[in-house]
Amino acid sequence: MDQDVQLVQDFVAGVPGFEDLYDSHVFNEDGVLPIAFFWDVAQETVTSFLGGDTESDWRATLRFLEDHLQRDIPEVTETIGWFLYYLPWPDQPGYGLVCHLGPPMSAKFAAVRPSG
Repeated sequence: MDQDVQLVQDFVAGVPGFEDLYDSHVFNEDGVLPIAFFWDVAQETVTSFLGGDTESDWRATLRFLEDHLQRDIPEVTETIGWFLYYLPWPDQPGYGLVCHLGPPMSAKFAAVRPSG
């Protein structure tokens, strides 16, 4: 199994609130496309951060991704980089979420989005 697909499966198993999203992706795509899945995860994470109605907890998402980013697996690092790229831009609601990224995620965020 590809490491990025394993990341998605581990994420769904370890972070509550994303089971329905995963099931929807599998149904619609006949499998899961990690980069597309994490676009939706980014949207849910921002919604959670802003206090919106979602089953997910933005803190749990960031903790999980931070932990997996530190494992330094190229496919996983690239997929998490896409998640970070999908976060709001400085002039968008929810941009404050980037202030809560840990050191490895902050470094990766700066690499994928040097202008913020």
